[in-house]
Amino acid sequence: MSRIVIASSNPGKLAEFNDLLAGSERSFVAQSAYDVEDVEETGLSFVENALLKARHASRISGLPALADDSGLCVDHLRGAPGLYSARYAGNHGDNAANNTKLLRELDGLPSEQRGAFFICVLVLLQHADDPSPLIAEGRWYGRVLTEQRGTHGFGYDPLFLPDGQDVSAAELAPALKNRISHRAQALIQLRARLNAQHL
Repeated sequence: MSRIVIASSNPGKLAEFNDLLAGSERSFVAQSAYDVEDVEETGLSFVENALLKARHASRISGLPALADDSGLCVDHLRGAPGLYSARYAGNHGDNAANNTKLLRELDGLPSEQRGAFFICVLVLLQHADDPSPLIAEGRWYGRVLTEQRGTHGFGYDPLFLPDGQDVSAAELAPALKNRISHRAQALIQLRARLNAQHL
């Protein structure tokens, strides 16, 4: 499993993966290199969506595939935007509209009721019909701020204050974020499983 296709077209995610996977003995390539288009995310959980994406990319590319499904889950909103984080305000990937809607939904809510976490589920398939995918999950806890702060990152990063930090995810140095984020946590788990199975 020397070359693995990353089942994503999200430039923010791809940039993070490039940083997180730097120095790996495996070669990772974006699905666009194989003309793989995004698949419709019809799953009812992060795991299901990640599996859909990985199988789709692996089937078209003929390579092992790594897929990520992730989102922001807000306690007060019973886990929303959750699976629909990227299209919370209607249009897929409209970060500004998504953040505006989230602020509106939580308007007037005190800090102690603004708990939230980012979740990332990673799925690695050796081939499109792999019956035993490697699955790893990371969660990054914090709360939703009352205004956007910072210019790093993407998505809801400007609104997310991680536990133990005094700056938003978008104000963190990228190197630090890539050590403590939900995606970093999931990747650490995945690497350990890969190494344990000598893949």
